[in-house]
Amino acid sequence: MARTGALAETGALSAPAADWHMGGFGLYIHWPFCLAKCPYCDFNSHVAKTAVDHALWARSLELEMAAMRRLTGPRPLDTVFFGGGTPSLMAPQTVERLLEAAHRLWGLLPGAEVTLEANPTSVEAGRFEDFASAGVNRVSLGVQALEDKALKALGRTHDASEALRALTIARERFGRVSFDLIYARVKQSLDEWARELDRAIDLAPDHLSLYQLTIEPGTRFAELHARGRLTPPPDGLSAEMYALTQERTAAAGLPSYEVSNHAAPGGESRHNLVYWRYGDYAGVGPGAHGRLTLSDGRRVATETLRDPAAWLASVRRGEGPEAVEPLDTADQAIEMVLMGLRLAEGIQPARYEALAGDPLPAESVKALRSDGLLQLEGDRLRTTAQGRLLLNRVVAELLG
Repeated sequence: MARTGALAETGALSAPAADWHMGGFGLYIHWPFCLAKCPYCDFNSHVAKTAVDHALWARSLELEMAAMRRLTGPRPLDTVFFGGGTPSLMAPQTVERLLEAAHRLWGLLPGAEVTLEANPTSVEAGRFEDFASAGVNRVSLGVQALEDKALKALGRTHDASEALRALTIARERFGRVSFDLIYARVKQSLDEWARELDRAIDLAPDHLSLYQLTIEPGTRFAELHARGRLTPPPDGLSAEMYALTQERTAAAGLPSYEVSNHAAPGGESRHNLVYWRYGDYAGVGPGAHGRLTLSDGRRVATETLRDPAAWLASVRRGEGPEAVEPLDTADQAIEMVLMGLRLAEGIQPARYEALAGDPLPAESVKALRSDGLLQLEGDRLRTTAQGRLLLNRVVAELLG
């Protein structure tokens, strides 16, 4: 990994001209603060021990955005995403200021998608109108469960009635609304998930993110799991829940367009599609990652300092991202496959060949198609429903 200032000394290889255009260009802004740390969460989130200085944070994020703009050169933004942490803890004025800075630095395309992640507590839901006035046009609610007992087990700070109220308010204030649920929870049965899923579908506007519970290293759940005090459902039951999820969402007009994401046509998260279609994205804020094509055509991976205090100090010293790593075209080809096969639309093998210099291994593609895990339609190679369930195997056989 190299500091930004040393980038000129590297021998990073250029991607084929304008390759990133195939996925678009987005800006990710990380707000690292939460009211409490959820026991399953391994994101870079922190419970603030003192009051957050919103003016200081707004200025610091603006400075890092300006540093990213110097790397990218001029280009318009397709999307902006406020993630975290809990971005709905931000002052609406801070959101407005950052959107104005993004427009000043890059320019927001007409109709650009601007998403804010939110927790459905009563206080935050009451600020939705101000966020809409600030320029947010899409909200992603971290509901996680529709039952109070499950919410308590997940360490959430809201109950089911607050979640429903926040969803109602969000649908009144924003043109586009999504919410998240976690399934395959401890002691959850298939019938229980079926009932909760049906209820979620009835509530869903145009997008649902439905994630299986995973035990992430370094979390409270990982500690409990290691001590034998927390046991998720067996793999067979989790697979049944996944199959049920695919079947019922598709029947309701919310098919999966990505492994864990479901949307009505046109309701997809355009920002997340930038990632999965392997476009460019600038990541600002503590611990944010990015993929950028520089103004001279070289592509790099960026990463900022994770610790909020250290990040603030670094930005105020004008140091830019902590790390900027050159990506040669072979690395880019691998990343494009890893991200793109998560999508129902799949990848273009010709794009892989243009990046890697060689086509995907024909024998591996043939074997995976024969096993019913891949299908080739026109110029696109995509995983089947079974292939997305066994995505690690598919990727290993293609790229191994």
